[in-house]
Amino acid sequence: MRIDIATLFPDMCEAVLGESIIGRARKAGHIEINCHDIRTYTLNKHRRVDDKAYGGGTGMVIQAQPVYDCVMAIKEKLPEGVKPRLIYMSPQGRTLTQEIVKELAAEESLILLCGHYEGIDQRVLDELEFEEISTGDYVVTGGELPALILADSVARLQDGVLPNEDAYSIESHYNGLLEHPQYTRPEEWRGRKVPEVLISGHHANIKKWQEEMAVKVTEKKRPDLL
Repeated sequence: MRIDIATLFPDMCEAVLGESIIGRARKAGHIEINCHDIRTYTLNKHRRVDDKAYGGGTGMVIQAQPVYDCVMAIKEKLPEGVKPRLIYMSPQGRTLTQEIVKELAAEESLILLCGHYEGIDQRVLDELEFEEISTGDYVVTGGELPALILADSVARLQDGVLPNEDAYSIESHYNGLLEHPQYTRPEEWRGRKVPEVLISGHHANIKKWQEEMAVKVTEKKRPDLL
């Protein structure tokens, strides 16, 4: 799978995606992630990519031309026949869920567009037929952090990124429930003991406990998921 991120701050994205599990997966070739500087494609000699909004307002709007040229340049680098799915990170989009993550993880190519300031000229979003996805009902200063969340969540479902399917299939939200509690050594800490079943060595009982606790945790913390 290939993910391309169009942004004004590629170094910010690389700093995150070059670390930990995703960084190792990139180096190993399990997933390809590229970060592209939209400013590279501006025709303005001062590398400006924004201008005042028609209709007034205090913020600036990213212009259509550099975004369009950036996305088209990315598409030209894709293998023949690959049609990327274009996603604009926007608080107006549908809220990202694990089901959407699994849906996107099955794609060959994603292009993630990061907005800034007051947003992006609507004409380029319409011209390129971007779909919009939000990471929640709040607003941040730019689309980079939401894009990194989406890229990370999709990347970790690719073959080879995690040790095996169990590394993600039993986690919170994957199957509609929150994950059961986790414990590690020592067996007792500040008077609190690890549940006996987890140190019993009885795998069937452990699995049953984990399934029951997943339901209880979900019922307590997120009853809306049940």
